Amino acid sequence: MIRWLALDIGGANIKVADGQGFASTTAFSLWREPARLADALRAVLAGSPPADHLAVTMTGELADCFTTKAEGVQKILDALAIAADRRHTRIYRADGSLVAPAIANKTPELTASANWHALAQFAGRFAKQGPALVMDIGSTTTDIIPLLEGKVTAAGKGDTERLIHGELVYTGVERSPLCAVISAAPWRGNQCPLAQEVFATMLDVYLTLKELPDDPASTRTADGRPATREAARDRLARAICADRTMFTAEEALTMAEAASRSQLAKIAVAAGQVAKRLPGPVDTIIISGRGEFLARRIVERMRGAARVVSLSEELGPDVSVCGPAHALAVLSREGAST
Repeated sequence: MIRWLALDIGGANIKVADGQGFASTTAFSLWREPARLADALRAVLAGSPPADHLAVTMTGELADCFTTKAEGVQKILDALAIAADRRHTRIYRADGSLVAPAIANKTPELTASANWHALAQFAGRFAKQGPALVMDIGSTTTDIIPLLEGKVTAAGKGDTERLIHGELVYTGVERSPLCAVISAAPWRGNQCPLAQEVFATMLDVYLTLKELPDDPASTRTADGRPATREAARDRLARAICADRTMFTAEEALTMAEAASRSQLAKIAVAAGQVAKRLPGPVDTIIISGRGEFLARRIVERMRGAARVVSLSEELGPDVSVCGPAHALAVLSREGAST
């Protein structure tokens, strides 16, 4: 029996899935430690179910430790070759093909940031008829991908094209700086401009709103302190150059609500832009990702009669967070059996 594992190698996280229920996310700051990528991949593989075949997609080539995306693709593939330990390896490209690493390295424009396409290809099975959207909201970015009769009909392939067409919105529920989402926040009857500094992120917003759980062990925050509601209040206070003596828990909640509304509106505008290019009303919306809770609210705001398919409900929350990796594992296994 052929056993597949799929890796989605990002700039901040490495996600892995086997397409049969196992899915896991490992934090790894590629832009800080690119020389450690092979070791990080080895550790991820060691903690995953055994497999003799690897399928890989990536977004980490955009990390600013690389001069160009082509260099990033090459460095990631070099690290992968070490970690794979001679396992049969295939790389997913944005044209839907699985190719040998050497071919992927020669076509960096197709290899770079192709994980969205794998997710959309897989999601098509939930929307085989009519117009549909895939909405995957992660910790860093949001993908909004149009489908028609289960097939991907995206206007863009690379990140820049996808940004132009609204199919990529560079905002997420954890890593996005608060000051990139709102420019001012309500405070004691005033709209206070935010400091243009990464004092707080959207993780603090959703910790405060209790949409994301406290994680005292995690220090992947703006100030390196724990990812808890209590510490989030301090970070939100700094965003308006205040501290906890001037910023109550209620005021933190008010700021968080304003930021979440602004982020929701931004993504909803892009979703509407993408939906308008479809030949008719959207019949199905497939939602996934760390921010699936926000995607559900955006769907409600769109006020259509679309059927909503939640990957968290269908496949489990871990799989939803690792949607592209799960999708790639399934596609690889199915392709190998045909």
